[in-house]
Amino acid sequence: MASLDQKSPNVLLQSLCCRITGKSEAEVAHQFQYAVRVIGSNYAPTIERDEFLVSEKIKKELLKQRREGDAALFSELHRKLQTQGVLKHRWSVLYLLLSLSEDPRKPSSRVGNYGALFAQALPRDAHSTPFYCTRPQSLALSYADRNAGLSGSVGTSGISSLGVYTLNGPTPTPQALLASQSSAGATQPLGSRLAWALPVSSSPSSALAPPTSRPPLGPAVLSSRLVRPRRDGDAADEVSEAALVRDILYVFQGIDGKFIKMNAQENGYKMDSKVVLCRSLRDTSSRLAELGWLHNKVRKYTDARSLDRAFGLVGQSFCASLHQELKEYYRLLSVLHSQLQVEDEQGVTICTESSLTLRRLLVWMYDPKVRLKTLAALVDFCQGRKGGELASAVHAYGKTGDPQMRALIQHILSLVSHPILSFLYRWIYDGELEDTYHEFFVASDPNVKTDRLWHDKYSLRKSMIPSFITMDQARKVLLIGKSINFLHQVCHDRTPPGKITPASKPADTPKDAAELLSDLEGAFQEKIDSAYFDTSKYLLDVLNRNYLLLEHLQAMRRYLLLGQGDFIRHLMDLLKPELARPATTLYQHNLTGILETAVRATNAQFDNAEILKRLDVRLLEVSPGDTGWDVFSLDYHVDGPIATVFTRECMGHYLRVFNFLWRAKRMEYTLTDIWKGQMCNAKLLKTMPELSGVLHQCHILASEMVHFIHQMQYYITFEVLECSWDELWNKVQQAQDLDHIIAAHDVFLDTIISRCLLDNNSRSLLNQLRAIFDQIIEFQSAQDALYRSALEELTLRLQFEERKRQREEEGQWGVTAEQEAEERRRIQEFQDTIPKMRSQLRILTHFYQSIVQQFLVLLMTSSDESLRFLSFRLDFNEHYRGARSQGQRAEATSFARRYQRAPPLKHLT
Repeated sequence: MASLDQKSPNVLLQSLCCRITGKSEAEVAHQFQYAVRVIGSNYAPTIERDEFLVSEKIKKELLKQRREGDAALFSELHRKLQTQGVLKHRWSVLYLLLSLSEDPRKPSSRVGNYGALFAQALPRDAHSTPFYCTRPQSLALSYADRNAGLSGSVGTSGISSLGVYTLNGPTPTPQALLASQSSAGATQPLGSRLAWALPVSSSPSSALAPPTSRPPLGPAVLSSRLVRPRRDGDAADEVSEAALVRDILYVFQGIDGKFIKMNAQENGYKMDSKVVLCRSLRDTSSRLAELGWLHNKVRKYTDARSLDRAFGLVGQSFCASLHQELKEYYRLLSVLHSQLQVEDEQGVTICTESSLTLRRLLVWMYDPKVRLKTLAALVDFCQGRKGGELASAVHAYGKTGDPQMRALIQHILSLVSHPILSFLYRWIYDGELEDTYHEFFVASDPNVKTDRLWHDKYSLRKSMIPSFITMDQARKVLLIGKSINFLHQVCHDRTPPGKITPASKPADTPKDAAELLSDLEGAFQEKIDSAYFDTSKYLLDVLNRNYLLLEHLQAMRRYLLLGQGDFIRHLMDLLKPELARPATTLYQHNLTGILETAVRATNAQFDNAEILKRLDVRLLEVSPGDTGWDVFSLDYHVDGPIATVFTRECMGHYLRVFNFLWRAKRMEYTLTDIWKGQMCNAKLLKTMPELSGVLHQCHILASEMVHFIHQMQYYITFEVLECSWDELWNKVQQAQDLDHIIAAHDVFLDTIISRCLLDNNSRSLLNQLRAIFDQIIEFQSAQDALYRSALEELTLRLQFEERKRQREEEGQWGVTAEQEAEERRRIQEFQDTIPKMRSQLRILTHFYQSIVQQFLVLLMTSSDESLRFLSFRLDFNEHYRGARSQGQRAEATSFARRYQRAPPLKHLT
């Protein structure tokens, strides 16, 4: 004892460390500091701090080893130590000696091999923060009195294979114990595992106070842990808090306890009404039992969905993430139960500050309860969802301000989104879609044929697009895989996808998926954009280089939209005799020969042979009374990849526009013939002054018609076709993918269909225009009849004068009285037909002007600004705004209505 007085406790402790490890003082510096932390800390807060109890256990251990002399010597030394105030924490020193004396190989070791711990290196954080004890690794969640009920739970959740879970104190877990947990929680991040740990720092402050000497525990004190003694006036024994704690630990796992059981009607755990218990403990038990209800909700969902193969890979990943969280929850319960076992073995009373009480459970289980609530709410929110919709639900639930809950949802989302990202990368880099359970947001229709692959085979399931993927990204993903399949199946391009787009590192693990999801606007967007631009550019190059897409587009403009002027004019000259015949007498092979003649005689012969062989003649459906002009049409055959742009619907639009333009071009051709007839016959008919009024009327009406057709042609050719074509060509040159070209081409066709008055909204305008065209044809027939009659009369008069001159040269009378009377009678008959001609022309003029006037009114009320400007040009001098008689207006209105009821212009349906 004298030596104890001379040496300080630190020196003695250092000597003890040297004695245990067998090393020098310099070599045990880390172990010495470690021991100082252990002795100076509130070690083993769940162990009863009773100095007498520990000393008795030491003496029992010595007696077991048949060392009675050492036991007597220890008893004497302990008595002397109590009489002197050298050591303040005698209980700690005695407990340390007891722990060091135990065999670490014994399975019942309560503390563990601290000698082995001392032999290991000091943790990195042991020098700066105090060390709190951890549970032994051999602790497992098992209940001796509930073997049957627990065995089923262990079998399904793997509880029996779980090791100890460290307490989440104010310091990190020592490295020696963290290493033992790496195998059990390798796939779970440390931050996620620590969220389920017991918050030691949240225990009552009294638990950290140094213990005072207590009297030894007797049998009466030990028995009080289970049932409290009956008080005066109590009808029955009150259930002890220790029994409730054990019941609560069962309930935490979803197992009915002795006093707390699941109430199916109320869907919750309820305390038996017959149990005698104070209100505070009953309320605390009810609050703790909520964890069991939350656990059951999550567990029921995972058990029901884990075996459902139709739930898909995303759903199974979601269930796996929930299993991971439940696994950490079970590790926490194993720590609590091991603490309860230690208390039972060492006889710790429920009243001490280090024992496991309902109140401590309520404090310690606060964070796990919040975590379970989040999982249960997430399970409710994800009911009935699968695939990308499930990932969207998880992602939406992660928008919270709580960093721990946000980390939990992010971890679950990384597991859930991993299959989706795997689908995505396989689709954009290989063009393969193996979505057995329809979880991916790209859908495939196996019934669609190859010719409709681009338009109908692949589509977006909008409900399956995860909320963390934008609609623009989803559209690009669809286009990438669709382009790869289009190249392989339609273009028959055998280039490997890896040479089109160099594949980057995919999300092979959930960790990679989590890193990718954390940078959606960076790395993820870069991957999508790179694959999109490379694949789309390669596809457009193949279409333009191998299949002449742009050349075919220009051919449509030149031939079906009458852009090749010399070819169209020459073709119309050659076809005029044929098309003037009835439609039933036409033969396609004759018209095809004329078409080839027109090609060889014009600049069309210099076009690519691939384009010229697609140009053909087509006869539309014949109606009674149709001529060749009504049924003739040019055609352009498309097949292969270019048929994706020039679909059947597009070709139908082209033929409708060609039919309209061909009819308008015929009007221009007809008016040219009318003008030529007027110019050629003007001098011949000067000798017939009685026709001057009729001819003047014909010239005026022809001028009106020429002005109208010229303005219409200018509008159609320049304002509609050329402007729309220029916009289309600019968009095609700037297109980034095939969809942009298709969309621009569709807009081009829709524009010219609308502005050429061929859509449903312009039906009345088209009928008026058709009536005007018919009046031009009727005027040509009337003028031709007039000129035929006039030329016949002129021929007869010239013949009469010639006979008269010949007779005079022969010395005879030029004419007899009878001949002269006959000539006068014939001239009079001709002059009598002139008023009828003039009347017919006047009526035709009135009809034409009335229809034009109504057409102008419809143009003025049109919503299209270009059509309103057209009305100004057609009536630039306000000629058609003059007053008309009521009879003329009524007659013109009747005539216009007759044309409105007529069928529309013939086109391909």
